[in-house]
Amino acid sequence: MEFKDYYSLLEVDPSADLNTIKTAYRRLARKYHPDVSSEKDAESKFKAMAEAYEVLKDSDKRAEYDLLRQHRDDPRFSQSSPDYADSRDHWQGAQGGQGDYSDFFESIFGRQAAGGHFRQASQRSVPIRGQDLEIEVPLFLEETLQGESRNVSWSLPVFDTQGRQTDTIDKTLNVKIPAGVSDGQRIRLKGQGTSGINGGENGDLYLIIKIAPHPLFEIDGQNLQIVVPLTPWEAALGASIQVPTLTGKIALTVPAGSQNGQRLRVKGKGLTSKNKTGDLYAILKVVMPPTGDDKTTALWRELAAHAAFDPRTAWESK
Repeated sequence: MEFKDYYSLLEVDPSADLNTIKTAYRRLARKYHPDVSSEKDAESKFKAMAEAYEVLKDSDKRAEYDLLRQHRDDPRFSQSSPDYADSRDHWQGAQGGQGDYSDFFESIFGRQAAGGHFRQASQRSVPIRGQDLEIEVPLFLEETLQGESRNVSWSLPVFDTQGRQTDTIDKTLNVKIPAGVSDGQRIRLKGQGTSGINGGENGDLYLIIKIAPHPLFEIDGQNLQIVVPLTPWEAALGASIQVPTLTGKIALTVPAGSQNGQRLRVKGKGLTSKNKTGDLYAILKVVMPPTGDDKTTALWRELAAHAAFDPRTAWESK
């Protein structure tokens, strides 16, 4: 059976108070009432909206509905009281004679006319698993190379037997972050989510790894990229230069005649995981020096005259 989100039907937040719910209902009732509305499917929308209001205006019904809503993705919850869910005693409300409630409504509240209570069914001994939680854990790139111990703090919501949040508990754990974690990776801490109901197991806490941007390196899978500035003469003549890596500087040999944008591979200096270690790619960027004195300018002119090089000759054939 399809779950009905009564809050969405009334266009209110699940934390909305009664006055907000009443205001939303009155506004939508004027819009969709079949006697005055020209909206498409106005009658069905009005009935759905009236059903939502019937539940959310009543504190007991709303508490029961909120408990179901909290655990709507747990198949064991919907199976917790099959004799009750299968009942179809038509419960007539007080919404101007609107008694045509959906099967979803009747499966929850259908036996209240005969004195039944969904809360009693929901509080039976069937265990219901607690909710999972997620929190982000920021890391620097350097911290991914080896296991790091990190204090992780989060707020744990506390729910009563009717599914309403009553309090929060602040928790802190010292967690070992394994080496080789990547951006977006999820680390599961079993049983650290919200508490289960009726003896159900606790939910889990998931740590979502968030790698902080690095001032020098870009991440490409397991590989890293770094832009390496070169002078024109280093690119032309070749050079041995010092290049930073995550574990310290190394000597990089730049071949003579290197081009702007050329990629040089440094094996094994990327990110490390259980299965492989990536590489570091040095992307060469030729940087012109600032305008020099007359002597420097004269040398550039001499080089231009001697080299007689035109990088645009390929255009002549186009």
